[in-house]
Amino acid sequence: MTKPILLQIGNVTERMKNRFDALFDVHVWFDQQDQDAFVDAHGADVVGIATDGHWGVPDNLLARLPNLKVVSSYGVGYDAIDADDAAARGILVSHTPNVLNDEVADTAIMLWLSTSRRLVQAEKWARTGQWEREGAFQLTRSVQNRQVGILGMGRIGETIAKRAIGFDATIHYHSRTPKDFDFIYHRTVKELAAAVDVLFVITPGGASTYHLVNDEVMNALGAEGMLINVARGSVVDETALIAALQDGRLGSAGLDVFEKEPKIPDALKAMENVVLLPHVGSASVETRQAMGDLTCENLERYMQDGTVVTPVPECADLNGT
Repeated sequence: MTKPILLQIGNVTERMKNRFDALFDVHVWFDQQDQDAFVDAHGADVVGIATDGHWGVPDNLLARLPNLKVVSSYGVGYDAIDADDAAARGILVSHTPNVLNDEVADTAIMLWLSTSRRLVQAEKWARTGQWEREGAFQLTRSVQNRQVGILGMGRIGETIAKRAIGFDATIHYHSRTPKDFDFIYHRTVKELAAAVDVLFVITPGGASTYHLVNDEVMNALGAEGMLINVARGSVVDETALIAALQDGRLGSAGLDVFEKEPKIPDALKAMENVVLLPHVGSASVETRQAMGDLTCENLERYMQDGTVVTPVPECADLNGT
């Protein structure tokens, strides 16, 4: 019996590959020398796509796969997939929320601690012998009893808040609407930034949040303020960020994401008040395995009963219809 075709966009683990192969005839998008010819020959037979938050689904591909039923994305962010268009076409899109909440929150807190206590520079001071030659490392800033702002109080934002409370932080936040938390709500991002010492950015990407953290927000955060971004590079105006750091209008930053990944501006690399990570927020063995398992489970569930475990909100009404 012929297996349905699954189009794989991006890399997968061996564990995921084995589960895909059990159900599907898998075709790897980036292995196709002529992608247009592949779509012309096989597009009508593709029922599923396995992708990730980076690659998403290429523009206009949904329209060229008339029998596509399900897209399973590895990652919580799905701004590289036109979920509204998919929903309009009856295509069910899923992602992998919740399984990475703890890991991303831990990364955010790690960036906060590293930036405040200048961990990278202090480690270099010890490793290179500067401690012996030049004496004690300079004093750094405590993370205790801080005013902490969270831009995007979703699942990960809430997890960051719980971590920060352990440092006796007062939690402030901004989201589209107030939520049922004993935290301080701010109507605008600028108001939030003006009220806090450190601002964690953990919003979805996409057009609605593009450059949400702009020059005005960074000025409000101030010369002693710190910006931590574990969301998407597109949420922060990177050019404005560099200027604010260079001018001293913003104190410091801890960044896991960038506007043109994997490209990081040389200006950021040169700054000692910035900690840089290569988008590793969820990059532990355990969490990535859980993400891969859920990516597979969404596809398997769809083939069993036409539903997925974790649909994106835009497609929730399609789940089970």
